[in-house]
Amino acid sequence: MTEVTMATRLEALLGERVIRGSGEAVGVRTLCGKDKVIGFYFSAQWCPPCKGFTPKLAEFYKNFKSSEKGCTLEIVFVSWDKDLACFTEYFSTMPWLALPYQDRDRKAKLVKKFRVQGIPKLVLLDGETGKVITVDGFNHVQEDEAGNGFPWKLKPFHDVMKGKLLHEKEEIDASILKGKVVGLYFSAHWCPPCRHFTPELLRLYEKLREDGKSFEVVFVSSDRSADSFEQYYSTMPWLALPFGDPRVHYLTTQFGIAGIPSLILIDEKGNVITLNGRSSLLTDKTGAEFPWYPKALNELTQNAAIQLNECVCLVMFTEGEPEEIERAQEVLSDVATRENQKGEDQEIFFFYGGDDEFCDQVRDFAHLDDQSPLLVILDLPNQQVYVCSEPITPESATVFVDNYLEDKLEARSLREAAAKTT
Repeated sequence: MTEVTMATRLEALLGERVIRGSGEAVGVRTLCGKDKVIGFYFSAQWCPPCKGFTPKLAEFYKNFKSSEKGCTLEIVFVSWDKDLACFTEYFSTMPWLALPYQDRDRKAKLVKKFRVQGIPKLVLLDGETGKVITVDGFNHVQEDEAGNGFPWKLKPFHDVMKGKLLHEKEEIDASILKGKVVGLYFSAHWCPPCRHFTPELLRLYEKLREDGKSFEVVFVSSDRSADSFEQYYSTMPWLALPFGDPRVHYLTTQFGIAGIPSLILIDEKGNVITLNGRSSLLTDKTGAEFPWYPKALNELTQNAAIQLNECVCLVMFTEGEPEEIERAQEVLSDVATRENQKGEDQEIFFFYGGDDEFCDQVRDFAHLDDQSPLLVILDLPNQQVYVCSEPITPESATVFVDNYLEDKLEARSLREAAAKTT
């Protein structure tokens, strides 16, 4: 991505100007460039953890800015404050820039783009490519106050894994993982869903190995004691990181593991295939589509629940007849493929509804009319839904998506709809 393109994209997120505490406007394009890092600091005065972290971040920022690398970093405060007065008072304690408080639409877009569900949160972007460097700047600043590892870019997978792994009761070098598809299995003995999922993973693991697939699993334990770890690991035939190994914390943080069990698939070159291996396995217990590379378009089933709750999703509901499903796939194929090719910048995920009962549950939750076909964009994190009022064609579906991305659609509030039905 060229610097000009990055500047254009950053302006789309922040507008042409951000501000200093003095009120001085700063051109957003000046934040971009080779070796530059842009931080988005999501915070609010009313939030106790934020008020505890902001002084630490300010000290880090001032020290870093006075170093020889100081010109490479800039931070933009994205306020979650409840009014302008609170924003102004809180921003006066910060030495960096801010998105103007009045620009609530852009704040919402940033929250959505970076999937911010709690504060404080510090996201770092590469100022040249626009790629996310880390979404966990909060922990990095606290653990590396001197900034020795700044900007805390993710290490290549095989570099992270270097060292010894356990295989039953023996040690084995992690180089054995090279050239294989690797499943990182985040789990713990104390977790009932984990104990339920482990036999499912075991069955597929043994089948894939029998079929000659080059596949290995590494158990990344969240157990609370060495005894629990050993007891649980004794039921597993695959590899494991030793209990208490520092790589456990690094991997958990790197992949943003917020709940277990979680199965992440890594390809032969160390790149992530999918962060949602658990639901992929439960949907495909025979491993017919292993290693489950993400599809541009998927059927709406219970396995999509996590994505619906965390992301913006377009759904075309049908009556579930084969010809209707085929039509939905034709309508959505081109625009879904286009968006899927954006990689980590993909903002909308695409589904078609068949006859799975989960479709009816989603309709009821979103207070949607019982009509088919029906094309909607669901933004459940922000409790909003957008309904396409035009006849549904590949062309109108593309326009519908483009209008959403350009903020030209009018949303319906799910909270207001729920209030009317109670």
